[in-house]
Amino acid sequence: MAIVLVMVLATACHEDYSPKPRGYFRIDMPQKSYNKFDTTLPYKFEYPVYATITGDPYAPDQKNWINVNFPSFKAVLHLSYEPVNNNLDQYLNDAHTLVSKHIPKAEAIYDSLIYHPEKKIYGLAFRIEGMGAASPYQFYVTDSVKHYLRGALYFNIRPNNDSLAPVISFLEQDIDHMINTMEWKATPY
Repeated sequence: MAIVLVMVLATACHEDYSPKPRGYFRIDMPQKSYNKFDTTLPYKFEYPVYATITGDPYAPDQKNWINVNFPSFKAVLHLSYEPVNNNLDQYLNDAHTLVSKHIPKAEAIYDSLIYHPEKKIYGLAFRIEGMGAASPYQFYVTDSVKHYLRGALYFNIRPNNDSLAPVISFLEQDIDHMINTMEWKATPY
C-alpha cells in the first residue's frame, strides 16, 4: 500500500517547477490634470493637481526656490531660480557638474534640448538611468539674459530606479509639461 502511494505521488507531480519572478507593488497613476502656478516669483507654469508646492525648507533664504512635492510617490522636484547677471556660464557649469556626479551610479545619461524661442526658454533636460542614481531627471532652462531655473527630481526612498521606472516616466511627463508651459515674468533686477 505504501509503495502504491509513493508511486502515485511521484507520477502525479510531473510538471517542472519554475519560481515566480520577484514582483513589485502595483502603482496606480492618477489622472493627469494641471493647476496654474502664478505667484510673485519670476516664473510661472502649470503643475499637476496631485502635487503640492512649498518653499524649499533647506534654503529658507532663497525666496525663489520651491519644491514641487508628489506625496503619493514620495518624490520631490527641487526648483532653484537665480537671476542672470553676467554669471550664466557659472550656472551652466554647475548644472553639468551636478549631473556628472551621478556618473558612478548611472548606466546612461541622456540629454535632450529644450527650445521654445517664442517664450525665450532654452535649456537641457537630463534623464539619468541606473538603479542607484539618486536623481533620475534633471533640467535647466534660461532666457540667457535675466533668468535661470534648475530642477532636480528626487525620491524620498532608497533609489531602485528599475522598480520606480513607471513612476519616473509618469513624473517626467509632468515635468515636461511644466517646462512646456513655463513663462518668465518681468523682474525688478
